[in-house]
Amino acid sequence: MDIQSRTFDRIRGFFSGALDAVEYLGLLVIAIATSMAMYQEVMVMVGRGSVALADLLLMFLYLEVLAMIGQYFKSGQLPVRFPLYIAMVALARYLILDLKEMNEWRMLAVAGAIFLLTVGVLIIRYGHVRYPYREDKGETNAKRFVEE
Repeated sequence: MDIQSRTFDRIRGFFSGALDAVEYLGLLVIAIATSMAMYQEVMVMVGRGSVALADLLLMFLYLEVLAMIGQYFKSGQLPVRFPLYIAMVALARYLILDLKEMNEWRMLAVAGAIFLLTVGVLIIRYGHVRYPYREDKGETNAKRFVEE
């Protein structure tokens, strides 16, 4: 290996490590901020002495964000489904909170958006089950992939 190639590999390794560190730091900041927001919401519910459906949906959004971060830390991958779930719950929360101020067309548009997100999740799940990635099929196919 020549000097230029080794230097390039070192630079690439440095930047890759630096980007990983920034990524993990960003995820940590998001996790802490989400946990703080969740704590604040619990304190509001305790202070008010009641829990509304909107509060539960907001807590569910916070849990989905934390689950998404946890999934990324466990597998190093972020399934597209998680942001879609968050979007569906956010739209449902919007629909519930602003129902009285919405006209019929806006309600139908929000419900249609939720439906389209649901169909998107179903298509993604079907595609993943029907056409799994090679690393999802198990050890035997991974060996065959290496041999090809």
